[in-house]
Amino acid sequence: QVQLVESGGGLVQAGGSLRLSCAASGSIRSINAMAWYRQAPGKQRELVARISSGGSTNYADAVKGRFTISRDGAKNTVYLQMNSLKPEDTAVYYCNFRNIFYPSVAEYWGQGTQVTVSS
Repeated sequence: QVQLVESGGGLVQAGGSLRLSCAASGSIRSINAMAWYRQAPGKQRELVARISSGGSTNYADAVKGRFTISRDGAKNTVYLQMNSLKPEDTAVYYCNFRNIFYPSVAEYWGQGTQVTVSS
């Protein structure tokens, strides 16, 4: 099992910045990936950004150039720096952790943190 603790959500004006953090603990394998997803009211949960244990990253087109995902391997913590926030970024943001046992994956979710961007 892996436990995830998120922090950093809140209310910000358009154009502002926020940083989300997610600390993982428990049975963490050396090959893994951490990610942030978000879900706005009435919409499906979508991937925002992912970073592998090797440091490879990928981003949703909607956030490229504005958001940066990073991780501290020693602390098993992933960060999402969100700049130039827009009202359409308003959503509940969920931390996601994948333990990778090729070809299988064990997936875990955080409880979610609300990000609200006012216009």
